Amino acid sequence: MNPDRYRSIVVEGPIGVGKTSLAERLADVLHASKLFERPQDNPFLERFYRDPARFALSTQMAFLFQRMNQLRELAQAAAGNTRVVSDFLLDKDALFARLTLDADELKLYEQLRDHLQPQAPAPDLVIYLTAEPATLTERIRKRGIAMEAGISETYLERLCESYSRFFYHYDAAPLLIVNTEHFNPVGRDEHFTQLLARIDAMRGKREYLNLGE
Repeated sequence: MNPDRYRSIVVEGPIGVGKTSLAERLADVLHASKLFERPQDNPFLERFYRDPARFALSTQMAFLFQRMNQLRELAQAAAGNTRVVSDFLLDKDALFARLTLDADELKLYEQLRDHLQPQAPAPDLVIYLTAEPATLTERIRKRGIAMEAGISETYLERLCESYSRFFYHYDAAPLLIVNTEHFNPVGRDEHFTQLLARIDAMRGKREYLNLGE
C-alpha cells in the first residue's frame, strides 16, 4: 500500500463492527497519527444506552463539543502534512442526531451546529465497515464493555439502516465498502493483506470488498 497516496484515512461503521481496531492497525502500518473517538469521555453515553429518550440530547451535545476539539487536532496534522487515521467522520454526527433526537431537540442541535460551523477537510479515503445487526450484537457481547450492555439489537438495526442511507449518498471522498461478516482484517493477517491490496487497486470513487463465507 502506497502511504503517500492516502495522507488521511477514516474507518467508519456502526458500533461493534471493528472500526477502531482496524484504524489502530492501519495507523501502525502507515506510521500515522491516530485521531479516535473517545466514548469513555462522554459522561452521558452509558445513561443514553439505558434510557435513550432522556439522555439523547446531552449525549449528542457532548460528542459535538468533543469533535470540535478534535477538529483542531486534525487541522494541526494537516498543517504539518502528517498522516492521520481516524475512526470517525465528523459528517456522520448528524446521522446520530436524526436517529436519536426528537423534532425540537434536533432543531436545537442543528442551530448549535450551524452556529459552530464545524468543518473538516475531506479525507483521502473512507473505509466503511458493515455487518448484520445480529453479528454486531454478538461482537458487542463478546467484548464485554460495561457501558454497552444496554445496547439493544433494535437500536443496532436502526443504526445500520441510518449508516446505509448515509453512505448511499456519501460522495465527499473515495469510499471502500467492506462487508465484515466473513472478513476479519484485524484478526487475520491474510485478510488485512487483502484489504491493503484492495485499497492500492482502487481507481473509482466507490468500490466494494465482499468476501463470501
